[in-house]
Amino acid sequence: MLGRRTDLAQVLAVRDFRRLLRVRMFGQAGDGVFQTALFSAVFFNPQNATSAAQAATAFAVVLLPYSLLGPFAGVLLDRWSRQRVLLIGNLARAVMVLAFAVAINSVAATSLLVQGLALVTISVSRFLLSGLSAAQPHVVEEHQLVVANSTSTTLGGGAALVGGAVAVGIGSLVGGTGSARIALVGAVLYAVAGALASLLPYALLGPDHPPTHHLRHALTEVLHGVLDGARHVHQRGEAFRGLCAIGAHRFFFGLSFVTTLLLYAPEGAVGRGVSGLGAIIVATGLGGLVAAGLTPSVVRRVGPAPWIVGLFVVASVVQTVLGLTFAHVPLLIAAFVLGIAAQGAKITVDTLLQLQVDDDFRGRVFSFYDTAFNVSFVTAGAAAAFLLPDDGRSVLVVVVIGGGYLVTAAGYALATARARDRGHTERPMITA
Repeated sequence: MLGRRTDLAQVLAVRDFRRLLRVRMFGQAGDGVFQTALFSAVFFNPQNATSAAQAATAFAVVLLPYSLLGPFAGVLLDRWSRQRVLLIGNLARAVMVLAFAVAINSVAATSLLVQGLALVTISVSRFLLSGLSAAQPHVVEEHQLVVANSTSTTLGGGAALVGGAVAVGIGSLVGGTGSARIALVGAVLYAVAGALASLLPYALLGPDHPPTHHLRHALTEVLHGVLDGARHVHQRGEAFRGLCAIGAHRFFFGLSFVTTLLLYAPEGAVGRGVSGLGAIIVATGLGGLVAAGLTPSVVRRVGPAPWIVGLFVVASVVQTVLGLTFAHVPLLIAAFVLGIAAQGAKITVDTLLQLQVDDDFRGRVFSFYDTAFNVSFVTAGAAAAFLLPDDGRSVLVVVVIGGGYLVTAAGYALATARARDRGHTERPMITA
């Protein structure tokens, strides 16, 4: 425990890490606020009944386009100053959220205008998160990356939870115009994140060796670049295996999320509305905080692969046993445990990629990573549209989620064991 505190103190003592962390926290607080406004307007509007197909369509509209553009975004992250990306990106989404606030009071929440603004805002948010991940190795030493990732994930996720809680509070106070007023708060937080990004030096966050050829040429070579990045990751087997495991996790996490969304909708088997869903999200976030505290010390002792396997096995058991109750309190406990598994695995894989991927490839790799996240989530939504009833209550889906985590854990453990037998040793994730 003393070692963990010392590691944390050393990371927090790094001035540039603190400045980058502030950008992340205000940006993710804005994400929490904006996403609450979006959910209130689209999924928990009393005038709209939410079906599994509608939920799947909404996720596809919002997430899939950026998934297709993600590799192009990676080229930009490996070319542009990441400091400028954080500055301009945050200011741009502040403007877009202001437009969203105006639109939500003028047209239907399901209109193309509202969905388009949500799509662009969330796409920019995903782009900025990829940029933050690619920038992290520039503000801390390599041996501090696990603790730095845990800290930034903890505080960024905590900021998103606080933003969401504030948004729920505002919505309960102002009633019918809540979504628009909530969105205005999100715009302010994004603007603050942009202002904080302006305080970072232009070249601090990389890329170290930006390409000199014309951007048009770079964009036409995206497919070649993506293949290069894929080969680069594949050659680093431990990172590649982690990427595959967390892609599978994202599918089952997405299936669980859509199920929970339908269960807590006004017509769902649990009901409870946005406040009930908010409690689930808070429980998941608290699990993430616990994972951030546990991950560095556990990885130091047992290594990344056993930690990921253990997390997914526990998630499998808890999701199956508690998920089948379809009751609020057991679902809160399951959400807490799933939060631990999700964040613990993500912190570990983030660090594997940062350690093993060269800086010249980081933007493309992290954009691909984020794209895989989105595609897995959208695929889960499509599966939910076929598997879930509109009230969210499905024994089959709960068994699929639990069994899926177990199969993922077994497959990842087997692949790691085979690599070890071939003499491919894991690179230690030093935290001190």
